[in-house]
Amino acid sequence: MNNTTIFLDRDGVVNYKLDNTYVKSWFEFEFLPQAKEALRLLSEAGYRLIIVTNQRGVALGLMNSAEVEDIHARMLAELEDAGATIAAVYYCPHEKGQCDCRKPEVGMFLQAQKDFPDIDFPDAVMIGDSLSDMEAGHKLRCRNILIGENLDYEDAASLYEAVVKYLT
Repeated sequence: MNNTTIFLDRDGVVNYKLDNTYVKSWFEFEFLPQAKEALRLLSEAGYRLIIVTNQRGVALGLMNSAEVEDIHARMLAELEDAGATIAAVYYCPHEKGQCDCRKPEVGMFLQAQKDFPDIDFPDAVMIGDSLSDMEAGHKLRCRNILIGENLDYEDAASLYEAVVKYLT
């Protein structure tokens, strides 16, 4: 059994990121190609999967916490049906600079460690699509994988490619 934790950003890693707005409801949520399969492969390999996502749209009044939680509940149900197990989802509903949980800060990760005390950050992996994701992972000494292209990090074009290239 693998006890490595993989932290994943949501928008742009698991699902499509919308241009110039936020995913505000389940009807706007769409999994990226092969994301479910990638998460299933990670689950089968025994990784603990935790989603850590900034949801600033709540602070901007574009959606509320109940709507975010509905998206997450439906996402988790679809992933479970696909054979993927997500241990937890943490989200930051705050405006930039207003908290210690919004990435690149590490509050969501520390909350995960309180909930799962065996998390070892230097053994963990952060998969994200932004430099703030990578900065949060770097602060905790996690291994970072950037979805996209940046020469300073291991990179992959998609979550599925990252899984195949680096984690299986």
